[in-house]
Amino acid sequence: MADLSVFFAQNAVAGAIEEFIVSDRFQEDGVPVAWKLRSMTEEENEECRKAATRRVKAKGGAMIPETNPEEYLARLAVASIVYPELKNAELQRSYGVMGAEVLLRKMLLPGEYASLVQKVQELNGFDKDMNELVDEVKN
Repeated sequence: MADLSVFFAQNAVAGAIEEFIVSDRFQEDGVPVAWKLRSMTEEENEECRKAATRRVKAKGGAMIPETNPEEYLARLAVASIVYPELKNAELQRSYGVMGAEVLLRKMLLPGEYASLVQKVQELNGFDKDMNELVDEVKN
């Protein structure tokens, strides 16, 4: 049996940072520029989930939490992106938007966005497909 110390914080492998070519449309000297993505903690994931959750009125007038899966996945992606810096005001201005999630959707084509979200999920340990994750978030 392994020594309990392998689970100590100082012995845990630090969060992973990976480079990922999201789109061939962003180039420097004719070469696609890789985005830098990081894994996050469950605490950060919970913050994304809470920010995408609203209380709605259910049958009988009770208020229940409801998570918007599209907003949750956008927040998850933004929280995992190290580069480019999506909260940069100049970058947001160049696309005529305010907010990192809005910027991300404006920057990318639908297929690019889907590919990025899939990579972010993989990097953060979600080994389910997107539909399963969306169903899990709804519950």
